[in-house]
Amino acid sequence: MAFSKRKLKILIVDDCVVTRTLLGRLLEPYYVIATVAGAMDALKLVEGGENIDLFLLDVAMPEMDGLEFCRVLRKLPKYRQVPVVVLTSRTKPFDRVQGAIAGATAYLTKPIQPSLVLETLNRYLSPTATS
Repeated sequence: MAFSKRKLKILIVDDCVVTRTLLGRLLEPYYVIATVAGAMDALKLVEGGENIDLFLLDVAMPEMDGLEFCRVLRKLPKYRQVPVVVLTSRTKPFDRVQGAIAGATAYLTKPIQPSLVLETLNRYLSPTATS
């Protein structure tokens, strides 16, 4: 059986185009990046069979917030163990607890600190993986 290297795929879910663009530029050298403006669009990708290796999502979004999306993901067998990193402007300790209860793997706060984002993602993913 032959093995090949592939870049892992991250889905950025954030209603702010500036945040999506900044994160995309930061991560594109290391990962395959997909972006959507909201949790409902992310849910469509997931239900459509898209393979995602890590979710990077905001909390405050219209229609469905990021924590609700995380709870939905954790109910899907395919995504029960996939890392979910929350990146939000909500900084209170209670917000972090809510993230953990929803099933978030890690909780980062804005403003974005590029080195911390990369360090956190590398903790849960290696830039390339055997598939």
